[in-house]
Amino acid sequence: MPIFSLPSPYGIGTLGQAARDFLDFLQAGGQSYWQLLPVGPTSYGDSPYQSFSSFAGNPYFIDLDDLAADGLLEPGEYRDIDWGDPHQVDYALLYEKRYPVLRKAVERLLAAPPADYAAFLEENGHWLEDYALFMALKDENGGVSWDNWPEGERLRKPDALAAAKARLAGELDFWRGVQYLFFRQWDALKALAGAKGISIIGDLPIYAARDSADMWADPRQFQTDADLNPVEVAGCPPDAFTADGQLWGNPLFDWERMKEDGYRWWLRRIGFQFRLFDVLRIDHFRGFDEYYAIPFGDKTARNGRWKPGPGLEFFKAVNRELGKRQIIAEDLGFLTPSVRKLLRDTGYPGMKVLEFAFDPKGTDSEYLPHNYPRNCVVYAGTHDNETIEGWLAAAAPGTRRYAKRYFQLTRREGWAWGVMRGAWASVADLAVMQMQDLLSIGAEGRINIPSTLGGNWQWRMLPGQADGALAARLRQSMALYHRLPAPAAPKKTQNQEKTPGRAKRKAGTR
Repeated sequence: MPIFSLPSPYGIGTLGQAARDFLDFLQAGGQSYWQLLPVGPTSYGDSPYQSFSSFAGNPYFIDLDDLAADGLLEPGEYRDIDWGDPHQVDYALLYEKRYPVLRKAVERLLAAPPADYAAFLEENGHWLEDYALFMALKDENGGVSWDNWPEGERLRKPDALAAAKARLAGELDFWRGVQYLFFRQWDALKALAGAKGISIIGDLPIYAARDSADMWADPRQFQTDADLNPVEVAGCPPDAFTADGQLWGNPLFDWERMKEDGYRWWLRRIGFQFRLFDVLRIDHFRGFDEYYAIPFGDKTARNGRWKPGPGLEFFKAVNRELGKRQIIAEDLGFLTPSVRKLLRDTGYPGMKVLEFAFDPKGTDSEYLPHNYPRNCVVYAGTHDNETIEGWLAAAAPGTRRYAKRYFQLTRREGWAWGVMRGAWASVADLAVMQMQDLLSIGAEGRINIPSTLGGNWQWRMLPGQADGALAARLRQSMALYHRLPAPAAPKKTQNQEKTPGRAKRKAGTR
């Protein structure tokens, strides 16, 4: 369940009361995990996988009612604004109307900074100063990408940066203050989730956006030419679904240079993610084994080629620096033997997607539940797929017949609930369902159609949809398949022996 999909009267889901209510719903429904999409600030196209920063939080997620409760806003400054259709996010409207409201809040914040504000700035200075300057310069330059800025700022010449910091001092204060407000609300929500027994699963895109503070501040981490243009960019090769492949356009990492300093940039990035999340899904896991490189300037992905990634050595460096962490590998797509070996060697659970399992010919797919290992995470579908109802409605007749026979689907139970039942009944250690499927929503609930621009990342749940009856039904399924959270164990005395027990399988909501 993405943050942006939560109900709220102010145009987009936030970290406020609706998020707290959703935690109550998850707890009542017997859930152990809440999986999110990336929470960074979005850029052109609105995709959370193309963010202005690998570290910053999305300003739109700051809850306005909570700011009012803190004395940083007056209700009349935001409640009378037309925030658009409650069924979907209007990002253009938010861009126009949200920032003037946030400026009022930050002005009051900085008039009497909280006691922890200076510590926040110091703790986050390694990314926050570059991000604040990046956003201030972006605004000054009409929002264009940094590679179109004047040469001094584009190439980060010291005199130009010093002049920009002096000229834009007030704007730097604003962007610092916005991030403080985001993380204050985030930390409160995460603490509440922990108190309710809900672990939060984050989502880390493998690539940074070209138009980001990450690339602008440290272009040495990327494969660039003398003018800081990418030499090659990321994407996926042509396949049965996309004749031209997928041209993502992200700059590719200079893995050889990163290796020289022990992957410090990546270690900071992953370490920061574990400040936010309990578990981390790493997107496009196969890119660490081999990555697809497309010549910069090409209009399709047809001319790309596979190149070696950092492999197991990278994940050994992560373990040495951060310790053994809970990581989910997004291992979807065409998997070579070397990718499968890398997954085994790391020990990370991979992903199984039910919507990929039902070839009309009836083949025995690895995505069918009877073939799962325990060490995996099962999804009915992801944000890039149809909802269950939408998938079955649009599926080829043979695919639909196969799925209906396999899960013994009936309209009385509901197709979505029948498919989810198959996931919960599997041996997979973790089952993660989309909220739209709990609500039995059709194609209108789809989050994203890959390789398309516009109309994505907009779906929102309405107030009251996640009600007590739905939570009770969900909890009954968790009890039936022994996926309820284990009750808190009483404290052991010194005389009690520790008896190893079999870990219970878990369930979560995406």
